[in-house]
Amino acid sequence: MDLEAEQILDALDENQRAAAQSLLGPTVILAGAGTGKTRTITHRIAYGVVRGDFSENRVLALTYTNRAAGELRARLRQLGIGAVSVKTFHAAALSQLEFFWPQFAGVPAPSVLESKSRLISKVADEAKIRLDAGALRDFAGEIEWRKYSMLSMTDYAAIVKSRPKVAGLSPAKNLELQQAYEDAKIKAQKVDWEDVLVLTLGMLRAEPRALAHVQQQYRFFTVDEYQDISPLQHALLDTWLGNHSDLCVVGDPNQTIYSFTGATSEFLQNFGSRYPDANVIQLTRNYRSTQQIVSFANRLTTDSSVVDPLRSEGEVGLAPRSLSFATVADECAALASSIRTKLDQGVKPSDIAVLYRVNGQSEAIEHALTQAGIDYQVRGGERFFNRPEVQNAIRAVRAEAVSPTDKPLYQAVTDIVRSLGWQTQQPTDKGSPREKWESLNSFLAITEELAEDSTIGDFAKELDERQRSQHEPVKAAVTLSTMHAAKGLEWDLVFIVGLTEGYLPITYAQTETEIREEQRLLYVGLTRARKELTLSWARRDANSTRDREPSRFLALLAPRV
Repeated sequence: MDLEAEQILDALDENQRAAAQSLLGPTVILAGAGTGKTRTITHRIAYGVVRGDFSENRVLALTYTNRAAGELRARLRQLGIGAVSVKTFHAAALSQLEFFWPQFAGVPAPSVLESKSRLISKVADEAKIRLDAGALRDFAGEIEWRKYSMLSMTDYAAIVKSRPKVAGLSPAKNLELQQAYEDAKIKAQKVDWEDVLVLTLGMLRAEPRALAHVQQQYRFFTVDEYQDISPLQHALLDTWLGNHSDLCVVGDPNQTIYSFTGATSEFLQNFGSRYPDANVIQLTRNYRSTQQIVSFANRLTTDSSVVDPLRSEGEVGLAPRSLSFATVADECAALASSIRTKLDQGVKPSDIAVLYRVNGQSEAIEHALTQAGIDYQVRGGERFFNRPEVQNAIRAVRAEAVSPTDKPLYQAVTDIVRSLGWQTQQPTDKGSPREKWESLNSFLAITEELAEDSTIGDFAKELDERQRSQHEPVKAAVTLSTMHAAKGLEWDLVFIVGLTEGYLPITYAQTETEIREEQRLLYVGLTRARKELTLSWARRDANSTRDREPSRFLALLAPRV
């Protein structure tokens, strides 16, 4: 596709155009939920390339998730831009580490751990410390916070007593287990993803030739979700930039929800102080949600002094609902009934999401949906590209690409998935046959995202890229997700359940800062909804005799619903 520079701007509103035209020097885009930030930055990059301000192969766009990177790459390809590097911070650092490490260390770069939690579990067992799945996640999160905050073990030891207790461990046991984890990792000659950033930063600071190479390679930087950047990632970004300031950052302080991993919105809020000549642009027109949902969500904003409230460009819709129930079982049964009604009315399952605060809340929801015969997927479950049928399909595509035929891409891939057991009609059986069919059907659907003239070779390359980045296709099922994992996603219908004190805000959120972050988390949940939004809470858990109170945040919303 060959587009003229001005054509690239045609799809943008006034403020989005202003952002896209701010090409050189520092630019900060304060983009609220649903304001088209991804569209804006892709069109900005494409506009800069077509105008000749950017050298396509010298642009690095950085994201925080593989899904976001995949979406950004796909949109750039649609605009005819294929050579721009779009990577997560970790992927960009890893590629540099693997390239330079053999040159300076004389050995291949260390490989990355497949599972941090698995190694933590092993060293915990050796130390006779029992950690359940939730405790493992919490402990892994604390390790990540320490490293993202750029704290050595010595630095961490000096402050560990002031940190919230992790996984029920005393400060001494916490330190002991963290050190055991680091020792086991070294013994196995492995690194974790945080180490990748640490080692890359150290290597670039210690090796001027490597640094010069990287700074020559990348000249123009875009950073998405800049409110989520950690001190470690910021230090690495600064090193990549060097003395240059061709940096565009995009973020929303009202969506800062990852401080537990070391993320801080201070870099976003202080961007103007660091770059006094920065071009500051606000995107406040929400194109995602109805007017009622936007107005509803605005009541929870905590940083209106930094960014203006959202203005809806959407349709008039239904008012968000707030429901209460006697028990969690009642809440989940009503949820399943509502979803079944919507599905019977023709709503696609992939357009529905159920959000909650912690993973442990999903069990009761899964039971209720299963009883109602509703297919669902839990974000964070088995990876799509790890499924045997998908791996077999990828191998078949690669083989076909070696000696391609004249068959259209869709027909070629259809023949491949048919040979693996796929059929046009969805099987009525539940369990493994249904899951296999859904995987192969999703695999086939990827072809629809490529250009019409794409070949089987193009498809093979797309699969390789998606597999590396774990950019998974959307499954035809209701999504269950924590609000943290739902960030950056959207659905027509969103149900947010379990809104009680102890869950939201979570029990360990005690300070005003922590409570405000919990409030922002609910704001993120609300702004995932395009058309309909339902909030609910239950007075009593399944295995508890103690009554819960509704989340204090509902008091900010319910009286004016």
